[in-house]
Amino acid sequence: MTGERVVRRLAAILAADVAGYSRLMGRDEHGTLTRLKAHRSERLEPTLARHGGRLVKLTGDGALVEFPSAVDALNAAIEFQQAVTEANRDQPEDTRIVFRIGLHLGDLIVEGEDLYGDGVNVAARLEVEAPPGGIIVSRAVREAVEGRIKAKLFALGELALRNIERPIRAFRVEWEAADWQTAAAPPAQQHEAAARPTPTLAMPDKPSIAVLPFQNMSSDPEQEYFADGMVEEIITALSRIRWLFVIARNSSFTYKGRAIDVKQVGRELGVRYVLEGSIRKAQNRVRITGQLIDAVSGAHLWADHFGGALDDVFDLQEKVAVSVAGVIEPALVAAEIDRSTHRPTSDSTAYDLYLRALSLMSAWETQSAVSAFGLLQQAIDRDPHFGPALAQAALCHQIFYLNGSAQDPKANRDSGIRTARRALSAAPEDPFVLATTAYTLAIFGEDINVALGLVDQALALNPSFARGWVIRGWLRLFAGQPDMAISQFEVSLRLSPRAGTAGTLMGIGVAHFFARRFEDATIMLLRSQQQLPAWPPTYRFLASCYARMGLLDEARETVQKLRTLTNEVVPSAEHWPKEFRDLFLEGLRLAAGETT
Repeated sequence: MTGERVVRRLAAILAADVAGYSRLMGRDEHGTLTRLKAHRSERLEPTLARHGGRLVKLTGDGALVEFPSAVDALNAAIEFQQAVTEANRDQPEDTRIVFRIGLHLGDLIVEGEDLYGDGVNVAARLEVEAPPGGIIVSRAVREAVEGRIKAKLFALGELALRNIERPIRAFRVEWEAADWQTAAAPPAQQHEAAARPTPTLAMPDKPSIAVLPFQNMSSDPEQEYFADGMVEEIITALSRIRWLFVIARNSSFTYKGRAIDVKQVGRELGVRYVLEGSIRKAQNRVRITGQLIDAVSGAHLWADHFGGALDDVFDLQEKVAVSVAGVIEPALVAAEIDRSTHRPTSDSTAYDLYLRALSLMSAWETQSAVSAFGLLQQAIDRDPHFGPALAQAALCHQIFYLNGSAQDPKANRDSGIRTARRALSAAPEDPFVLATTAYTLAIFGEDINVALGLVDQALALNPSFARGWVIRGWLRLFAGQPDMAISQFEVSLRLSPRAGTAGTLMGIGVAHFFARRFEDATIMLLRSQQQLPAWPPTYRFLASCYARMGLLDEARETVQKLRTLTNEVVPSAEHWPKEFRDLFLEGLRLAAGETT
């Protein structure tokens, strides 16, 4: 051993080979090799280019490819298989080249340009199980792509794969040819085809919209937070319309600062309409400009601008939401928006402080939460009945509890509960307040059934509230229902499919952990950790998971990283049911080298 650090990364691996290759070569060696090369150059390589795949190696009749995400990998696999099928239509059946594909998402060892490890082996063994022309994926891939691709996945149960010690849960992939653009176009059309992204999300069965980040037209770039906060409020207003499917802010904001094609946004997010615009804030005046675009045809359906005093900012937000709703569904107009909805505050300075705090809290880091808490306290001092600010302040208390930074845990808990109850009293019909306080109260050990009732009320008011579905998933975990929790997290991923999913991915990982599916848990926890690398609870569950799998070196390395983030390695974990708490803490103590 050299003592050199092993480089690892999480990636999706595609393994492919030709079914019956030896028979084909025995019958017509030259013709088979010619057709194989044509498939690689005319179909495989353009498909990889479209979906960000990296060809790791060619193995005679096979290939090993790395992708940054499971969605990209399965998109490429289906598109390639569809292209090969179309190319084979004019080929005699006994000379057709047909591929089998296996997909897995896992931790890989990187050495130069090559990849090794269990993740590669699982993908290769799944490929052997695939039927000619078919695709078999692992459970890890299924969890990552569920609801994001126009394909159906059918469970095959647990497969015993050669040289893989544990059984692997596998799924067969089926798709409709009409849903997929083909990579089998003639060479002259390949460049044009490469420029057309493959659709990844099916549209819901009701009108759907994504609100893109509005451009900050103010002379002060520091006002970016204000523009972002305004967009979030418009999203919230639109979400009150029960017949409208609204993509969550986190996914919409992945397009921030990018030159975008509205049609591409529609395909990637699975929406019919896209709202974009700009905001200009100068002194005490605000001007909002918006335009609504049909993401399928690219047609501009509506454009308008709204201006007024900063004190009228809530009326301006609602005017935009009402106008958009009226264009999308004239028959319903915007009657679903309750125009008498309680404004969070009439104090524009308090609202500005609140928006600054929101921008800080997205990192879920201790110092950011401390700074945000200070801003929220200023906002609450100005308006003691500012419900969302009170809910966020209560959330800060549970962040201090979870990351182990509370100086006086009991005082922190008491203050968190008290502030959450103040938020509920101030804004009893605000979905954000209802869901956020439900989570805080549950974390601090209050009645789980009361918390579930609060989040159910939030989702009844706003069914498109992705954060509410995440919180409902966590509450189901606190109630000891991991599989039900996963179903709630999956709804959130559909509403917010592109970003800000760290809490959702962690929740799915924790659910798998408590269901003793440790390999699946590890994959999801690592994905969450990539998005929020400074959140201690993820490291705790990952360390416990590794210990439960017998991977003590990985468990101890994870604990070492955890110690750089917090002094509290083994928490009380009092909010978990006893069976879950024991499973979690025993593994964590083993990872930390503690005997009791």
